[in-house]
Amino acid sequence: MTTTPLYGFSDTSFQAAGGIDGIRQLVDDFYQEMDALPEAATIRKMHKTDLAESRDKLTLFLCGWMGGPSLYHEKYGSINIPRDHAHLPIGEAERDAWLLCMERSIEKQGYSPEFSTYLLQQLRIPAERIFATSKKPEIKGE
Repeated sequence: MTTTPLYGFSDTSFQAAGGIDGIRQLVDDFYQEMDALPEAATIRKMHKTDLAESRDKLTLFLCGWMGGPSLYHEKYGSINIPRDHAHLPIGEAERDAWLLCMERSIEKQGYSPEFSTYLLQQLRIPAERIFATSKKPEIKGE
């Protein structure tokens, strides 16, 4: 009898993602999607031209977030996701574009269907928190 691992406990998610190398690939694919998808143009403009620091920060954050080593904290200190993004104009379109980039990058990883579904569901949580606390974009024409 095969059992599905319980993701979110200990380092099961970190291991399912392929450790730091797997997470680095996920992040590289994520930013490739952000560069390629027209829906992501607005969120891409919120980043520096050179994505090296953004890639590093997201990789290290996801390592700890998935139960692996706390590399982000060791290098950059503490993080409060909603607070650290509150200055950005994140509306529904921006939240959805970020999730679309992540969904597409997850699909490229060869994760099990169960882990892919779990990971995207879990990533919706910080995306929703950022959306809820961010400065909303102005709607043109009002």
